Amino acid sequence: MSISVPPSAEWLETDGLGGFASGTVGLVRTRRYHALLLAATTPPAGRVVMVNGLEVWLETPDGTVALSSQRYAPDVVHPDGAARVAAFTPDPWPRWTFALPGGATLEHGLFLRSERAAIDLYWQPAAGARGTLCIRPLLSGRDYHALHHENPGFRFDAERDGDRVVWCPYPGLPAIVARSNGTYAHDPEWYRRFLYTEERDRGLDDVEDLASPGVFRCDLAAGTAVLTLAAAPDGTSPSSMAEAGDPSVSEFARRRVAEERRRASFPSRLHRAADAYVVRRGAGRTIIAGYPWFTDWGRDTFIALRGLCLATGRLDDTRQILLEWAGAVSEGMLPNRFPDDGGTPEFNAVDAALWYVVAVHEFLETARTIDARERATLEAAIDAIVAGYVRGTRHCIAVDADGLLAAGEPGVQLTWMDAKIGDWVVTPRIGKPVEVQALWLNALRIASRRTPMWDALYTRGRAAFEARFWDESRGCLHDVVDSNHERGAVDPSFRPNQILAIGGLPFPLLDRARARRIVDAVEAHLLTPMGLRSLAPDEPGYAPHYAGGVRERDSAYHQGTVWPWLMGPFAEAWVRVRGNSQGARREARVRFLAPLLAYAETHGLGHLPEVADAEPPHHAGGCPCQAWSVGEALRLSRILDDADAPRPGAREGAAPIDDR
Repeated sequence: MSISVPPSAEWLETDGLGGFASGTVGLVRTRRYHALLLAATTPPAGRVVMVNGLEVWLETPDGTVALSSQRYAPDVVHPDGAARVAAFTPDPWPRWTFALPGGATLEHGLFLRSERAAIDLYWQPAAGARGTLCIRPLLSGRDYHALHHENPGFRFDAERDGDRVVWCPYPGLPAIVARSNGTYAHDPEWYRRFLYTEERDRGLDDVEDLASPGVFRCDLAAGTAVLTLAAAPDGTSPSSMAEAGDPSVSEFARRRVAEERRRASFPSRLHRAADAYVVRRGAGRTIIAGYPWFTDWGRDTFIALRGLCLATGRLDDTRQILLEWAGAVSEGMLPNRFPDDGGTPEFNAVDAALWYVVAVHEFLETARTIDARERATLEAAIDAIVAGYVRGTRHCIAVDADGLLAAGEPGVQLTWMDAKIGDWVVTPRIGKPVEVQALWLNALRIASRRTPMWDALYTRGRAAFEARFWDESRGCLHDVVDSNHERGAVDPSFRPNQILAIGGLPFPLLDRARARRIVDAVEAHLLTPMGLRSLAPDEPGYAPHYAGGVRERDSAYHQGTVWPWLMGPFAEAWVRVRGNSQGARREARVRFLAPLLAYAETHGLGHLPEVADAEPPHHAGGCPCQAWSVGEALRLSRILDDADAPRPGAREGAAPIDDR
């Protein structure tokens, strides 16, 4: 297969509502999440897979030519359409060029439309391509985390109205509206035992059955074949049936041009990728933590927002997101997750609210002018968070006598290192985790600018931080002090969390000499081309690879596994300890940012993954498209490129290390 990126690379199209389409460059679906029409019924949640894929072939006088491939259990790929892919490009949307017998070619492309659960697919003949294109949709109608199996309840019935075909697979789910410039023949069939190798390798159920109600046929002699698919929540009403859009070649061409212009407006592929994560929630906006299986999470939203929105100038999106979350403050905390089923929000993050304070601060410093009532709402949220933590809140979160923030209780994962297997919290970090203190002291400093009463607490906490976390023998910071709430007990594990005391936040907490030693130590023990290891290789429990079943992967999640988002704080710290010089920024771009951008171009198709293996060649793992990985790459790019502009939130200048 002659293509510019690996066949296993995954493409992603999003609709701005939380729905998406995804698959592999090599055409074979490898995940339960790979689908052409995956709609969010209550944006951005309630995701349902409607159309999983297509069987496509070309009927010619010389025989049938396959243009698709599926993998079936036990491990058989059929038919051989993938072998005909001669080229692939992700720009401006996923496009494949098929080499046909006799030297003819056919371009296939697809794109989701913004703010609509609808996808346009086309097959454009070139260089003598002729014949009848046959398209058989493969349907399910299931929760996106589940799998589908043959059953008598599936409704194959099709309602037709002109060029519209409507299927309603199950009661209570959206209808599927299909429109084509070809003809439709009803021909119900079950396709059985599709195998998803990524699910198999992750130790999960991996086989499913799909239903196909019929076949669309388009004569390529008439030109481009078009198929549009849409989810219609209102069933088969006329307004719903129009959701798919006019399939005529002229109308499709108009939509294609408009979408191409929209995508061309982004300055880079990474900027365009960032747009995928900013989606609608009600009348406002939120950020999807990652595709294909995350929705919007508190901690992820506020870490990612600074790069996805602030660094890219999307100030109105930032404003909407922060205002939406301002009303969710409860006892000083913000939810870390809103369940997909609309259940009770989960307040299990000590740091989510503190990241929110940082995000609000940087937004207000960047926006400068904002409606007075909205500013008051955001500032009131900051006050409520700081006051709530001072009073004490859930999960033993409270300010101690030294001014630092204690948190944690058995059985609860509160920091970003949040893996939990049954009742086992893999990295509990109960006590005073180092990055939580960096966030807490930044929050206090931010709040004290407007409410001076917090200044004394900041001063006390800052002094305690410098005295209690520093490990002179190793030239680094402890990961947790007062571990398990035992006064004086420390967890000295060498982890990347300490870097947030120097980089990644508006106000660094250490003098230049100590900061330089920490950065050098982190570079020596944790740095990889894909980000920072979550644990040093010489530490007990180090896991070199993120692989295996659920237990194996979750136990390695923060025990060495690399996290690309941490490259942002690290590279910023690295530049800061070198005086923020132009030369340091230039070197940081080449050494730290360029490898991530190269991955995004060749493997990520614009996106960056959640994690990677701790050891070379640092294979990507976890969620293939992660918001905070992309966000921190964009934020770092802005820092390293913009020599004269201060960071958001740093009115004093370039945020020197000893920022007293």
